[in-house]
Amino acid sequence: MAEGGDVAADGPDQTRPAWDSGGLADADATSASGLGPEDASIGAAIPDRPTDEEILAQQNLIRAEQAQKSEYVGIQEPMSALKEEYVNGNQNFVQKIEKLEGNYSTFRRTRGDGNCFFRGFIFAYLESLLLARDLAECNRFTSVVQSWKARLVEGGFQELVFEDAMDILLDQVKEVTKPYTNYAHERLLVNMRDDTVSNLVVMLLRLITSCEVQCREDFFFPFIMGMYDEPPATVELFCQRHVEPMGEESDHLHIVAVTDALQIPVRVVYLDSSGMPAGGNGSGPDATCHDFVPDTCTPGTRPRVHLLYRPGHYDILYPKEA
Repeated sequence: MAEGGDVAADGPDQTRPAWDSGGLADADATSASGLGPEDASIGAAIPDRPTDEEILAQQNLIRAEQAQKSEYVGIQEPMSALKEEYVNGNQNFVQKIEKLEGNYSTFRRTRGDGNCFFRGFIFAYLESLLLARDLAECNRFTSVVQSWKARLVEGGFQELVFEDAMDILLDQVKEVTKPYTNYAHERLLVNMRDDTVSNLVVMLLRLITSCEVQCREDFFFPFIMGMYDEPPATVELFCQRHVEPMGEESDHLHIVAVTDALQIPVRVVYLDSSGMPAGGNGSGPDATCHDFVPDTCTPGTRPRVHLLYRPGHYDILYPKEA
């Protein structure tokens, strides 16, 4: 996940003595233009207008600085806290959140640093294992992650790069298999807020996603071609630019790849300003939901992870207990 322009350097040379003929020539030219020497100096000091790229870079820097002030994974909050963000804004957001309150009790914010999807995805999954005490799923997930060691090496990644990250992720799963206590849940939260643990796990997920995309090049390449006006020439180049680097935002393609790679079904609720406001019948717009269910899952498999997508950002959603 350049500031400003350069000061113009074509003003009068202040190092020349006043009696220098060049200096007199400059002064004469300035007088002829109707501006005094002081006016010319002021004009020369006006900086160039920043380019669009520089403005965007500055905005990204501001967002990054703001993101650093928040935890990687926040606390659970009531849905009403989410609704309060939009009370004075677009009412489509408010109406959609009100409808979501029928299915979801709370949400958890993630840091908006470009890694929010992967971080929210893995935290929500590990938390679901912890709360459900699903030892069979723990064993399945462990086997799948371990199988990726050989696949990553075959894909050109050095084991030295990802082995520590893989050990750290599997250590979190081992914690789940121990008797559940509030301490265990707090420990998961502390670990996923830790710079080393949290970022290494995200890095591993990015490498697995990249390898999955490249192994299924024929499937993913058409999607890549449709994502950009000037798409990368190859799937490998796409992954190097838009999947593997930390801070790169995730799109539909990333979600499909990582959920298939780890065989974890996910539901993403898309919250935006689209839709018609409530009509006379009292109904309003609904948030769009999309389930990403790997083919390896049995029919009717329910999502293990629920994420809330707002333009450019993912948070975690918690369904109400049935």
